[in-house]
Amino acid sequence: MSDRQQPETRLAAQLSHQDLSAMLADRLGVTAALVEAVRGDADLLAATVDAAVRTAESIRNGGTLFICGNGGSAGEATHLSGELIGPFLNKTRRPIPAVALGFDTSALTAVANDFSFDEIFSRPLAALARPGDVLWALSTSGRSPNIVRVLETAAERRVLSVLLTGAPHADLVAPVDLLLSVPSRETPRIQEIHLVLGHFLCEAVEATVC
Repeated sequence: MSDRQQPETRLAAQLSHQDLSAMLADRLGVTAALVEAVRGDADLLAATVDAAVRTAESIRNGGTLFICGNGGSAGEATHLSGELIGPFLNKTRRPIPAVALGFDTSALTAVANDFSFDEIFSRPLAALARPGDVLWALSTSGRSPNIVRVLETAAERRVLSVLLTGAPHADLVAPVDLLLSVPSRETPRIQEIHLVLGHFLCEAVEATVC
């Protein structure tokens, strides 16, 4: 057995089937409790419905939806744009214009190299967005510099901004039109709820636009 395999073997030995079952039950319990907290958060629910209505209005008026995030939130950005460009539930409707920012690698690396990583979302938004478009920004902290900058650019370009984030932050400095704050400070749990809310937004936009 190689040295590389030994630590993995020791780790596996430390986590029994019972340990893993307990871990899974705990994680499911935490997520279920958070779902209930979200169900009881009138401000969050109202902001989510408002985001759906205003995004649909923009699309009906010829607007484009832009979505962005870092890390796992970047994966959710492409996930949600794919749900709208492709079919979500309605396989006969027209494609909905949705762009995940930051996935043109040539543009991303050029901007990061020549300007700053803080500009990787804001610069393409400035290039592509028009007044009346919509931005969904996903950030569990709400304070990532590139998210703050793209929200500032959205305000400058008169683009409706929706920030999906975690527990409300007193030091949130970015201008935001609609704030969807999940009542948690645990990144994986926040991202799970972001996907639930994101799927609702996609379903609502699909149902009201097409």
